[in-house]
Amino acid sequence: MSDCEHIAICGFFKKYQTTKDLACKGFMQNYCQGSKQGECRRKEYKKAHGTPPSDDMMPSGQMIGQ
Repeated sequence: MSDCEHIAICGFFKKYQTTKDLACKGFMQNYCQGSKQGECRRKEYKKAHGTPPSDDMMPSGQMIGQ
């Protein structure tokens, strides 16, 4: 499967792509580079609001650190 079409501009991916956190890596494998690309809440947010969400919003919709 190819990467998400937004991967180059995605704030979450850019901020956390080098993290050692296994949870973040799992989200990126599933949502940014895997089969759950169509379920990304970040894409839904941008479509609904016209602006990208916080870089700390994970593809699942949860916020990191909360």
